[in-house]
Amino acid sequence: MTPSPGPDQGRAALASAFGCYVMWGLMPLLFMGQHAAGFDALEILAHRTVWAAPVALLLVLAARQGGQAAAVFRDGRTLGWLALSTLLIGTNWGVYVWATTHQATLEASLGYYLNPLLNMVVGLWLFRERMDRFGWAAVALAAVGVLLQALALGRPPWISIFLAVSFASYGVIRKRVPVEAQAGLLVECLLLAPFGLLWVIWLAQTGQGVAFDDPVHALWAVANGPATVLPLALFAWAARRMPLSTLGFIQFLAPTLQFAVGVMAGEALTPLRAISFVFIWSGAAVFALGAVLRHRAERRALAASAEPI
Repeated sequence: MTPSPGPDQGRAALASAFGCYVMWGLMPLLFMGQHAAGFDALEILAHRTVWAAPVALLLVLAARQGGQAAAVFRDGRTLGWLALSTLLIGTNWGVYVWATTHQATLEASLGYYLNPLLNMVVGLWLFRERMDRFGWAAVALAAVGVLLQALALGRPPWISIFLAVSFASYGVIRKRVPVEAQAGLLVECLLLAPFGLLWVIWLAQTGQGVAFDDPVHALWAVANGPATVLPLALFAWAARRMPLSTLGFIQFLAPTLQFAVGVMAGEALTPLRAISFVFIWSGAAVFALGAVLRHRAERRALAASAEPI
């Protein structure tokens, strides 16, 4: 079951969720910039895994969770679950980097439109979260929008499906594994970093990498660390403190920004895609209306219970 946070923690979780999705929404700009500088998708992915580890370590030290991170390596069951989450997030990163550097950012954004719908289903199924009629109406509108985007592609949206399923599965694992956000993220980064480091070394030895050609390229490479870790840390922290259904609709912010980046990068915005966008944000508006009405009803109930008899 999702913990019931107090008002201050609830607001902090909401702010964390918004922060991580804004960062993820604008991340294609980072990868497009690196690609224009000569990085290919595999080199970008390798540097994500390498430079994420020291940033994650700094976060763990700041949170004083070093002991918890070390304890994971002595607990086979927890380490096994985090190894699975590492596999999911690592492959998710790879597909996403490839998409954003190969004129498929709009299709990637579709995957992250699908993901909130999967989060709601998972929230209802695994965590027994409830959804009112506003939530169901919002899901229906968003589902129509997602279907229209898929039809606009003229083929199965494999990139979208993989991104949605892999990240929804990652969220479920991180929600259920009894490890704090920063400690779990450090373990994932430490599991991924050796593979990325080997690839970076191989590229340097064969002269195929561009990261160390000049200081600007080196800065591009290092920037992958904070850009990767900070939104993941915010996501993992928020996911353990708020319902997946609520987190799911906030997530519409990220694909909307990705969608805008894809359009600005010159990817085709067909009429069918534009109509799907209207359906998706109509769903988000219905959900927001339901949230406002629920909040007002709760405040009235609280005020009534506080009145003297």
